[in-house]
Amino acid sequence: MENPFELPPADVALNRYPVPAYDGLKDAIRRSFGVPQDAGLVLGNGSDELITMLVTLLNRPGATVLAPLPTFVMYSMSSQFARMKFVGVDLDATFQLDLPAMLAAIDLHQPALVFLAYPNNPTGNCFSRDAVEQVLRRAPGLVVLDEAYAPFAPDSWLPRLAAFPNLAVMRTVSKLGLAGARLGYLVAAPAWADQLEKVRPPYNIGVLNEAAVAFALEHAQVFADQAQVIREEREALAGELRTLLGQGLDSVFDSQANFILVRVAGKPTAGMPAADVARRMRESGVLIKDVGRMHPMLLNCLRLTVGAPHENRQMIEALRRALVERSHAQR
Repeated sequence: MENPFELPPADVALNRYPVPAYDGLKDAIRRSFGVPQDAGLVLGNGSDELITMLVTLLNRPGATVLAPLPTFVMYSMSSQFARMKFVGVDLDATFQLDLPAMLAAIDLHQPALVFLAYPNNPTGNCFSRDAVEQVLRRAPGLVVLDEAYAPFAPDSWLPRLAAFPNLAVMRTVSKLGLAGARLGYLVAAPAWADQLEKVRPPYNIGVLNEAAVAFALEHAQVFADQAQVIREEREALAGELRTLLGQGLDSVFDSQANFILVRVAGKPTAGMPAADVARRMRESGVLIKDVGRMHPMLLNCLRLTVGAPHENRQMIEALRRALVERSHAQR
């Protein structure tokens, strides 16, 4: 069922279906990211597809997905699309896991699947390792540590796979610098990976995506150097943002991702301060994320992506102007 004629040049066989095992790409991922050779490895068309596959695999009558809130929205959306029960447990006031509430929810709902973003999106922080371990020990089903922001985080759960048979680590190459390639990967014990392969679409990674990622990983140091620059820019940007505390910003939260969460000062009744600042920045050509509607804990919060140095300068100036304009408008 294939066109037998190759396209010149024939470096990538676009006329052929992919070889669905993806052994070469998996070997490159293992070498580049330190994936243990004895661990199972499953590829997805981005993390979103892996989340859908996990929900599909573990969906059965009465099964529950559990995650802290606020967090990555696709955990709840994918569960709801599959008509699977989703239980959210609010984080504490510092955006850490509310461990007593999490453990109580695990005991009550016996979730088949738990998602923990590490670092968390949109708060940017990593949860306490002790709290994560307690969740792993208490959970009866699979616990997925979503390390989408691994290039910017201080540590990983990959080295702990052997210690926790119910642990899976999910990552993506998107934040590394290959968002257009749409490739995510999940690492788990072979018993879990083998079952997940049964619900994976056979040709979910196209040959162009496969070739692009394999080529990029031959130059992994370039991406590692870029991630280092972003980490340095994140700290510099956080310092600039803290100078705006008391001048329109109420809080600047610590981040271990490639974004920073801030809270705009002001009462919600005064015209939704964060939404107003986001609008003013957008009008000046800078688009940021107003996350205030995602969860009550994020009221008046904005998520600011860390970009190249010149982009960060443009963003901070747009934020300063927006805060000043808002202050003048309220007088």
